[in-house]
Amino acid sequence: MIYTAILFGSFFGLLAIIFGAFGAHLLKKKLSEEQLQSFETGVKYQMYHAIVLLFLGFKLNSELTIDNYIVYAFIIGVILFSFSIYGLVISSAKNKKMKFLGPITPLGGLFLCLGWALIFYKFSLLYFI
Repeated sequence: MIYTAILFGSFFGLLAIIFGAFGAHLLKKKLSEEQLQSFETGVKYQMYHAIVLLFLGFKLNSELTIDNYIVYAFIIGVILFSFSIYGLVISSAKNKKMKFLGPITPLGGLFLCLGWALIFYKFSLLYFI
C-alpha cells in the first residue's frame, strides 16, 4: 500500500502539472471563464490529494486496514472527481457534453471526504486512547 500511495501520488502530481499547463495555455482560448474555473478546480483538487497521497505513503502502515482504506478512498476520489470534471469541461467545450459524468463528480467528492474522515477517525482514536 505504501508504494501504491507513492505511485499514485506522484502520477497524479505529474498529471496535475500537465493538465494545469494544458488548461492555462491551450484551453484558455477555447473555454469560457466558468469552464476554465471548473477545469482548474479539478487540477487543484488533484494536486492537493497527490501531495496527501505522497505524505501518506511515507507515514501510514500498509498492514492496517484503515490505512489501506484511506489511500484507496483518495485514489478513487481523485479519479472520479477530477477526471469527471475534465471530461465534462472538455466535452461541453466541443458541444458534446457527456452528461453521464455529472453525477460522478459528487461521488468522487464523497470518496475524498471519506478519506479525510478516515484520517480524522484514525487519529482521533489514537489521541483519545
